[in-house]
Amino acid sequence: MADTDEINELFAPPGASLPKDVVDELHTIMRLYTLSRQELFFKWESYVIKMGMENTKIECKTVRDFKKDLQDVLERESRSKGLYQAQSSKKAAPTPRNTAGGRGDVFGMLDGMASATPGAKMSKRKANDFATPAAKAVKNGINSSPSDFKTPAVTKEGQGVAFEDRQNAGQIIESLNGDLPAATAPEQLPSEARVKLKANTELPKFAYKGMAMKQSESSEVLDDRIDSFTDLIQAHHQLPDGAFGNPAAQSTAEIVAVGRIACDIPNGRLNAASIVLETSRRLGAGMRVPLRFDNGVGYDFFPGKIAALRGTNVSGEYFSVSEILEMPPLPVSASTPEEFETHNARLTNTDDEARPIHMLLASGPYTTETDLSFAPLHTLLERATDEKPDVLILTGPFLDLEHPLVATGDFESSLPSTAKIAPDRATLNDVFRILISQPLQSLVQAVPTITIILVPSVRDAISKHVSWPQDRFAKAPLGLPKQVQVVTNPITLSINEMVVGISTQDVLSELRRENVHQASKSTAFNDDFLARLAGNVIEQRHFFPVFPPQARENLPKPRRLEGEEPPVGGEERFAVGACLDLGYMKLGEWLNVRPDVLVLPSVLNPFAKVVNSVLCINPGTLSKKRGAGTFTSMSVTPKSLTEEETEAGEAVAHCIFERARVDVVRI
Repeated sequence: MADTDEINELFAPPGASLPKDVVDELHTIMRLYTLSRQELFFKWESYVIKMGMENTKIECKTVRDFKKDLQDVLERESRSKGLYQAQSSKKAAPTPRNTAGGRGDVFGMLDGMASATPGAKMSKRKANDFATPAAKAVKNGINSSPSDFKTPAVTKEGQGVAFEDRQNAGQIIESLNGDLPAATAPEQLPSEARVKLKANTELPKFAYKGMAMKQSESSEVLDDRIDSFTDLIQAHHQLPDGAFGNPAAQSTAEIVAVGRIACDIPNGRLNAASIVLETSRRLGAGMRVPLRFDNGVGYDFFPGKIAALRGTNVSGEYFSVSEILEMPPLPVSASTPEEFETHNARLTNTDDEARPIHMLLASGPYTTETDLSFAPLHTLLERATDEKPDVLILTGPFLDLEHPLVATGDFESSLPSTAKIAPDRATLNDVFRILISQPLQSLVQAVPTITIILVPSVRDAISKHVSWPQDRFAKAPLGLPKQVQVVTNPITLSINEMVVGISTQDVLSELRRENVHQASKSTAFNDDFLARLAGNVIEQRHFFPVFPPQARENLPKPRRLEGEEPPVGGEERFAVGACLDLGYMKLGEWLNVRPDVLVLPSVLNPFAKVVNSVLCINPGTLSKKRGAGTFTSMSVTPKSLTEEETEAGEAVAHCIFERARVDVVRI
């Protein structure tokens, strides 16, 4: 009882007492984190200052948010301590020690300099061991066959179950519309391809010159995106021109502000206390204003999101948000009955039976970090040979710039002995042609009617276009068969009536790192976090709506071979990152309709989900470090129109998500 009185004395307003549920919650926090009442009060005051005194009242929900904030701080401190200890142990491990007899000097500097030094005989061997570059060592005594050669293992961080020792190969780990029949291999191959491709993207525009970005052009592109959404919101909600205003200007009048979500600290991480709204030059002179949300207002934000907010700025210090306006969705894709009839006729066999379209989707890397054997790719192509799908979609990276052997340039051990080219004269195109194009040639010979779609990545070593949006890589020098279509990144194309959007830029990981959300009082968030991330992409009508992306220095560093020497000058090798070219970000926008199928390869857990009538697929990566990854198998049943739909002659929605079976499969 005395404890409760002291808590009321510290936390409750003068002459009042706290509700029992609030007191119980404060007692729980004290027990969990071993805090005294005074320590808890100091932390509460810091939390109130951070969140804003106007919006932080001592009530049960606020105290629970306070407890969650304490837990987040504790987890961040634990991760930083673990990272510091791991870095310290890595730095200390390579240092040679002379401990023979316990009489050696600390750094072994006297080894070999005097006959009495207990390690003199060992010094030459140690020196040779430390001086041997891994890139040279792998060239000796290694079979050059791509299927069974050995290469140096990566550090212990990358170790796991080897691809050859994988278990549960072929297991379906997630299925969508499992009641629909799965595609089976045809008894007899059709005489011609059963699908027709049509690009819904202006491919020539992707051939722009990279590394020529101007700041003025980039700012105009960012401004135009805000202004275009302002027009969409005005038309969708039927708002007059006078409803919009500058949220940074002090006023008691309620306005609608449209702008880009950003963080108040440059290169900082977005959190609930650092959210600001960046306006366009037309509506707000490009100013930024902090946001505070009224009680009960929920939000789901990330840097770069275009948002429409209703509220006031009475104090001139921040914009108080009372409502978040809904973004107008793009219409669903549709086709006329005549177009459906044409596509269905292409799928009908000699028995007048329309067989479903069968598609396989996979994303790179296509080989493990320990070698360049491309065993996962060979396994996938063997399955394609057996199942004879209509379409095979492969998204990059193919020759990954972050692969340890690609980064060191050691391809001599990767080329088979039958390759008619000297390893020391091989180019990256030669390596691609031997390791990737030749297996694709074998697949095409076995299944001549297959259509293969290759989507590049900014991590592809063979691509001369290093920025996103990314142009196609040249097909002729790579020796690819005619059944292979190389497209841009991103790409929106039609496969028969199906509209498919693909981008190899890992937008889901970027959204996961920077997502900040809070449920409203009336509605709770969907517990499916991955579906919510994909929903943000659909709502923003863009393949990569995040801005700015994660800095390269903050991304996980690519792994090195064990014993690999650091680059000259001690420079670190960073991850490739997003490589955005802001001047051409409009090439990543969706123009007229939502895609029927949205393919977003990511290192996050693979999935197949229906979000806002869009079938969203993350096939995962085909290989993970040393082990096996996943791919996706999809079969789409032809659409049968009713007599009323046929007679009306109007466009009918595709509704691919209702007639597609999708299986996420272990390779």
